[in-house]
Amino acid sequence: MVGFGVVVPVLPVYVRSFGVGYVEIGAVISAFALMRFVFSPFCGRLIDWAGERIILSTGIGIVAVSSALVGLAHTYPQVLVLRGAGGIGSAMFSVSAMTLLLGSTAPGTRGRSVGFYQGGFLIGGMAGPALGGLLATISLTAPFFFYAGTLAIAGAIGIMLLRPRAHAAQATEEAVPAVPFSQVLRDVRFQAACLTNFAQGWTSLGVRSALIPVLVVEVLHDPAAWTGVAFACAAVAQTLALGPAGAFVDTIGRKPAIIGACAVAGATIFAVPFAPNIVVLAALLCVYGIAAAFLGTAPAASVGDAAGARGGRPVAVFSMASDFGAIIGPLVAGWLVEVASYPVAFGVAAVFLLGACGFAFRMPAATRAPAPA
Repeated sequence: MVGFGVVVPVLPVYVRSFGVGYVEIGAVISAFALMRFVFSPFCGRLIDWAGERIILSTGIGIVAVSSALVGLAHTYPQVLVLRGAGGIGSAMFSVSAMTLLLGSTAPGTRGRSVGFYQGGFLIGGMAGPALGGLLATISLTAPFFFYAGTLAIAGAIGIMLLRPRAHAAQATEEAVPAVPFSQVLRDVRFQAACLTNFAQGWTSLGVRSALIPVLVVEVLHDPAAWTGVAFACAAVAQTLALGPAGAFVDTIGRKPAIIGACAVAGATIFAVPFAPNIVVLAALLCVYGIAAAFLGTAPAASVGDAAGARGGRPVAVFSMASDFGAIIGPLVAGWLVEVASYPVAFGVAAVFLLGACGFAFRMPAATRAPAPA
């Protein structure tokens, strides 16, 4: 995530240097997310066939090579295709990494493990843009080569430290039998996790990131830099809350965590367009960040509970739910602002979160993490 964050502030400017318009810039950014979504269904079967170690390392390698080639690109179509290829590699890495994480942790520590994993993403995501700004002073292509380098290191670590599939299978397959995919799909815990992940993708990756920067400038009439300050405060709040959230998920349970977090996040995101100033907006985003810490741990832990140790395809579907929300959320929210208002756009996001909250009441009433199968 440090490497990913490095290229975030540079990519639009770099694409613009090819003499293209803003639509083309948006296409490059969307290509990454779109290819992640399109390729995710295949990742589960690839993991079942080759194992997490191979797919994780291969995915990282694809992103590394494609990122370096973006820095060497001579035309806009080359950048577009290479970023799409990076999305394929990202899907392979993220699905296999989460499958590996959920399969290698006991149910009683799964929430804290996911929280620790999410903490790495948040800290890397916060540090990356600042470092990217420094690298951009060298050249617009330097961040892409830095990104490729960090990925190469990560891929090497995966190859060296993870066990080959044969050895891993010998250690786990007899102890933890695979849960049929059809059975996982019918599991209310998995359904609640996917619905929550869709609502979170729509709201956090879609509506929040797409509309709040515009709202700060056009409604609150504050400088755009204040958006970064508000988002940074929210990211810090979310990072600090991950530890307590993981402990809550493991000791109290996934169900109350999802219900409570969806309710708080829904109410908070609905209140955002009514914030009278940037201070109140930042406070609301911090509350949302705390709720997001629970939404980043409890649903993933629920997927692990439902799918067991070998859940490549369930994890892929779970990941697709968030990606789908992130892809269509900004489009629908932007249209709602144009034809209606900001409160309507944020209100729809709140409805999805509250809907996920209501559905989570159907989850089993267990108050703590289930025992291993």
